[in-house]
Amino acid sequence: MEIKVKGLGRRLISLWSKKSRPKIEHSEKFRNEKVKNNAWLNSGHPNFERWKRARELSIERGKFVKSIVEKYRSCENLSILDLGSGEGGTSAVFSELNRVFGYDLNLIRLERQKDNSADYFKINGDALKLSFKDNSFDLIILQDVIEHLQDCKLLLNEIRRVLKPDGMIYISTPNKYSIFNFIADPHWGLPLISILKRDTIRDYFLKYFRKGEITRKDIPELLSLNDIFRSLGNYFEINLETRHAVERLLSGDKGLAWSNFHLAVIKIVIKTKAGRLLILFSNNRPGFVNKYFNPTFYLTAKKIK
Repeated sequence: MEIKVKGLGRRLISLWSKKSRPKIEHSEKFRNEKVKNNAWLNSGHPNFERWKRARELSIERGKFVKSIVEKYRSCENLSILDLGSGEGGTSAVFSELNRVFGYDLNLIRLERQKDNSADYFKINGDALKLSFKDNSFDLIILQDVIEHLQDCKLLLNEIRRVLKPDGMIYISTPNKYSIFNFIADPHWGLPLISILKRDTIRDYFLKYFRKGEITRKDIPELLSLNDIFRSLGNYFEINLETRHAVERLLSGDKGLAWSNFHLAVIKIVIKTKAGRLLILFSNNRPGFVNKYFNPTFYLTAKKIK
């Protein structure tokens, strides 16, 4: 299997062939500009507990991603790009029997992955300027990433470029118009923010309530289901995985929820024995349920052109 990488590729390939644990490499853009924001490690931050739970569940989250990908192809001998690899849990899960590249803008997150014994490449770089040549990957994973990027069109152009002709992408991202996210935004834990534009969040919410984060370049702006289909529909065959996510959630999968509000809703569903009704209610159609109730979109998209 050959991975074509611009600039730093030869060193990466030699690292892999020696079977040593890959060190962190920096794409050309980030050799002298390393993003080291670490607000998510600040125990005094209002979101600290939510972020901490997400970090602790990184392996479980990776297992959930794999359970979806395995529905469409064998998870062996694949070239995989994990964009926004975070704590590295998903990269670690897929690293067995595959060649995996964990790619993240935040250097601190990558440095924390050094404690991960899994064997995969760790690259510090910008998802909007990927250091790979065309047709390099069988699978690209975007786990809670696209809502943080300011130019989704450029991102998708880059993904299409480096994805093989028969490749697929996995995406999870919060739903802008979900009633549940309207009540408690998944990033901020407060009502209404989920429907706001990025500039509005910065100018009115961060300016007065979270001044320490006003310079963030990754302020999330949630997407609707229509946004996703408009962006992907001409180039990918899209499959929603809502029913699968609900079934896994009710079977005890811990890698799908970590905010206090969503965990409370799950407890109510279990306590009232409404799980069977929820499964009947859930579906994979791009209709009313997924547009206005489903809190998180889980989907695969196969490249068609």
